[in-house]
Amino acid sequence: MKKQTYFQKTGRRKEATAKVRLVPGAGTITINGVPFEERFPRLAHRITVTRPLVVTESIDKYNITVKVLGGGITGQSSAISLGIARSLVASDENLKPVLRKNGLLTRDCRIKERKKPGLKRARKVAQSPKR
Repeated sequence: MKKQTYFQKTGRRKEATAKVRLVPGAGTITINGVPFEERFPRLAHRITVTRPLVVTESIDKYNITVKVLGGGITGQSSAISLGIARSLVASDENLKPVLRKNGLLTRDCRIKERKKPGLKRARKVAQSPKR
């Protein structure tokens, strides 16, 4: 039986879904075929994506390939972060307490609320006429 050479997990946040693949390597991150720095020009999003790697001190141990669909930049970065954290746990079960303590294995389940009939948005009601 062939030994598995990569670890693949899915991360989700809002409308974004990220399929993350961890392969042992030099530490490059590629998102949808584009280098990580080009995909996320903002520093806050880069920090969000690399946080699981920094916390587990494995920033230079894995090459990461990501396919991300849907949502905006913030949702995508959080989805990638969750996918990376889950992949790290799949590669080494001993990293789970560290990631759990830093809140990186918990899925943020807040999604946009649906629009209700008769309302302008999910909860906004049309203003009633005064006279």
